[in-house]
Amino acid sequence: MLVPRPTYLQKLEKLANKQIIKVLTGVRRCGKSSLLQLFQQQLLADGVQPEQIQAINFEDLAFSKLTDYQELYRYLSQRLLPDQMNYIFLDEIQNVPNFEKAVDSLFIKSNVDLYITGSNAFMLSGELATLLSGRYIEIPVYPLSFMLSGELATLLSGRYIEIPVYPLSFKEFAQAKPDQSLQESYQQYLLRGGFPFALQLPDDESFRDYIDGVVNTVLVKDVLARKDKSDSTLVRRLAAFLTETAGSLTSPKKIADTLTSMGEKTTPNTVASYLELLENAFLFYRCDRFDIGGKKYLSINPKYYPVDISLRRALVGQKRPNKGSRLETIVYQELRRRGYEIYVGVMQQTEVDFVVVKDGRWEYYQVSLSLDDEQTYQREVRSLRLIDDNYPKIILTEDPGHFDDQGISQVNIIDWLMGEGI
Repeated sequence: MLVPRPTYLQKLEKLANKQIIKVLTGVRRCGKSSLLQLFQQQLLADGVQPEQIQAINFEDLAFSKLTDYQELYRYLSQRLLPDQMNYIFLDEIQNVPNFEKAVDSLFIKSNVDLYITGSNAFMLSGELATLLSGRYIEIPVYPLSFMLSGELATLLSGRYIEIPVYPLSFKEFAQAKPDQSLQESYQQYLLRGGFPFALQLPDDESFRDYIDGVVNTVLVKDVLARKDKSDSTLVRRLAAFLTETAGSLTSPKKIADTLTSMGEKTTPNTVASYLELLENAFLFYRCDRFDIGGKKYLSINPKYYPVDISLRRALVGQKRPNKGSRLETIVYQELRRRGYEIYVGVMQQTEVDFVVVKDGRWEYYQVSLSLDDEQTYQREVRSLRLIDDNYPKIILTEDPGHFDDQGISQVNIIDWLMGEGI
């Protein structure tokens, strides 16, 4: 079952037949391959002939001989139709050593429209970035991608098309279950998250086994395989720690001290190296802090959020869930889908869960399960009232209804998730 993902398809449709490389990135099993299949179906419906489309998934053993970049180029070039546009889809391209050489040779052909996907940010660094500089364009779906920093950001500024793909949003999840009420879908989403294939699994045991397999594959192929002398036990405990403490301020030293106290001896430098690999695998995202009053970025004590709340089932198990952390994770990932630059806000010794900006417009978000208790309400609005500007200030909660108190809006989480965005 392919879940419709119209927002992504619209992006691809706008870029079709343009001589720029479309790069889809995201954690394994988030739906990149299915999205390519949906787009190929759309091309066929629009009159493209099957012979004009070549699609290769490098996780399929049927194409194992094509993991040699020269053989890959020969295979594809021999099948190109002259005087017609050829649509080439290369899925999980990072499995081909030196793939950038084949990609570049295909790109220079005027009758090739090229789409590639990858599950690790490593594919967007080094030789590929240098080789294709000026031949692919950035559409900043989220402007401060950790993959595009320093010299690489300078080199590629304004030239790169990356389309980040995420697990299903709640809106996509709910639309795939039209027979359920939004409240029923929301409760199920809280438990199962948004990995598309999980929609088809009939029972909890199958779901748990599937998510555990996804996490293990990412940890082995995209984290451990990229580090010399890797420690599988340490990286799994680190991933579990980040999942259980999602939404808490932390640091490599704090994490190292905690893991060491739990019997997993490590150092801040080792933790920092694994954190970078977990980010590059799109399994976790880092959220830095921003001093609202001082208008400055803070480089210490960020927060980390998992790519999907289902990771808790694989990494933490049946422990009593931190519902507030789970809700905060859902909001963080939805803000990423909507293209915001996201920070943890600091304001006069208080915290704002998320300070976000897009197109020069700022917004401030607090996340709370319920505001029925007056003390909780006053705590949540305190930091927002300290902010002296007229940008939107929003508290997202599971409470029903929509309220406004002196410019601070209280919005039901389901209503917000079903609104703007994917």
